[in-house]
Amino acid sequence: MLTPEQKTALAADVANDPAFAALPHNSDGAYAVAQAYQLLAVPDYIVWKSSVSQDDIMQNGFDWTRVDNLSVGKSRIWEWMFNNQNRQCNPSKINVRAGIDATWVGTAADLAVRAAVYGHCKRKANRAEKLFATGTGTDASPATMAFEGSMSYNEVQEALGW
Repeated sequence: MLTPEQKTALAADVANDPAFAALPHNSDGAYAVAQAYQLLAVPDYIVWKSSVSQDDIMQNGFDWTRVDNLSVGKSRIWEWMFNNQNRQCNPSKINVRAGIDATWVGTAADLAVRAAVYGHCKRKANRAEKLFATGTGTDASPATMAFEGSMSYNEVQEALGW
């Protein structure tokens, strides 16, 4: 569900895009808008994922030899980040990224692991996610999402008053 503020932002964004000017102000037009906002943002807009599994990180290019070099404290941080039922972490949270930074620090090899971990923690946003996100949206500085996924045509129709 879109918040009142998000509905206002969506209506303004649609009104400012000439591509939507000729759309009928009905459910067909709202469907077209909803479909357009499901497409990837152009240019690319990078966001932090809200959920990444430990397996996604550690089964895809992870340098397992670095684990033995972790101190007890760093190893505990790494384990606790995924110590939940789904074995996932939320890298969109500042404290989770601080844990990643605290774990994979020091040598060039550990910094390479950090870079690989962060590679799994971000993705390209769709147009709706970009509209409601905060941050620069670059690979070096991903944005944080306030909305994730896609909007229904009903939400669009309500936001636009169609």
